[in-house]
Amino acid sequence: MNMNLRLIKTLFILWAFVFLFVGASGIQPQETKKFPFSATLYKLKNGLHVILSEDHSLPIVSVVMAYSVGSMNEQPGKTGLAYLMENLMFQGSENIGRMQHVSIINRVGGELNATTTVDRTVFLERVPSNQLTQVLWLESDRMKSLQINAAKVEKAKQEIIADIRSRKASNPYLESYWRFDQLLYPSFAYSHPVIGDEADLQDLTVQDVKDFYNTYYVPNNAVLSIAGKIDRERALMDIRKYFETIPEGKEIPHVPLSKSPEKMQIHESMESDQVPSPGFHLGYRLAHPSSDDFYVLSLIEYILLRGNTSRLHKRLIKRERLALHMNGSIEKRYPAARFKLFILNNNQFMVQRTQRAIFSELHRLKTSFIPSEELQKSKNMFKMDYVDQYTDSLSRALFLAEEFLFKRILINPSEELLKYLAVTPTDIVGVSNRYFGEDSVILDIEAK
Repeated sequence: MNMNLRLIKTLFILWAFVFLFVGASGIQPQETKKFPFSATLYKLKNGLHVILSEDHSLPIVSVVMAYSVGSMNEQPGKTGLAYLMENLMFQGSENIGRMQHVSIINRVGGELNATTTVDRTVFLERVPSNQLTQVLWLESDRMKSLQINAAKVEKAKQEIIADIRSRKASNPYLESYWRFDQLLYPSFAYSHPVIGDEADLQDLTVQDVKDFYNTYYVPNNAVLSIAGKIDRERALMDIRKYFETIPEGKEIPHVPLSKSPEKMQIHESMESDQVPSPGFHLGYRLAHPSSDDFYVLSLIEYILLRGNTSRLHKRLIKRERLALHMNGSIEKRYPAARFKLFILNNNQFMVQRTQRAIFSELHRLKTSFIPSEELQKSKNMFKMDYVDQYTDSLSRALFLAEEFLFKRILINPSEELLKYLAVTPTDIVGVSNRYFGEDSVILDIEAK
């Protein structure tokens, strides 16, 4: 089965590449074909959104339950609730024992995972297609009847506190990441660690946890995305059977958005006797991920950061050898994306040279049109990665769910991709000037 999956995935990528090249080159651009696996959006009476994408290439089905809740929904003094809830969702509900969710999926040869971020909590399973109703039952049971008591909450709290201590011990730069987020977006909702603060976790009560669960883990704050070998009408019937009886939750509390930080350069330093090398974080506040500017910003990410031939990698790592290590990306988060870089250097002198080199490359983006060959190469890399999100059922279910949470619509991947491929050198100059100005945020990390 693994060999068949690889073969199908390879053929699909080759097909998509040929089609997308034709569309991008201007041959019959008015014909916007759909990807071979279409998707349909439904909304149940209780507010649960459902996305179904039928694909009979393999006897597999993937299920993603995504809740629009994360650390941004927490209050001061009560951090870590979202991360704690991810743990508790596996600790048993009315009809399912502790960790039985995991054992059931493993027993049928499936796989599962979960993740919590600033703005979402996602649970996912991939199983043989004849096990879909089992997964629906498991997900619906913990949505409507999670068992929360003092013993379970205390156990989860202690596990997370141990995790925090372990992370701090193994990553000497961890606290710098947390401090950098505070500088980049100072609002409490978006700047505290997703995993929470140890003291806050200690003080959380069972009632705090129950209130959080009852508020956010409800049908009208979730999207259920299913992709794979399904019969759409039968799947929808089963979904209604298991989920439509769950009551709609109360109106979801609005996260207060603080006023956007003033556009000014922030440059701060922190010392540590734990870090082996000096370095720095550098970032910019960008547009909301649903903004049209994000199509251009995504291509800029590829031009600057993706692959060994990207501008910053070539200059900082290969040509001038200024950096020991570099990672960076555009982080898609509500309410604004962020451009983030983390660099390690040999010494403080190299830190300064590296920062000047980065600003030089950003200035080049703002003042010179990118050569067509370089832009096309970045577009080719982008579209292969974009298509790759749609080739297997789990990636597709996750992709559709996350895009829905950002835009509150079911996107047409073909149309969306053409918008990325339509980005011009003029667009890149304009957007670069809009977001990469003097208002950078820098946190230097100095080794004692």
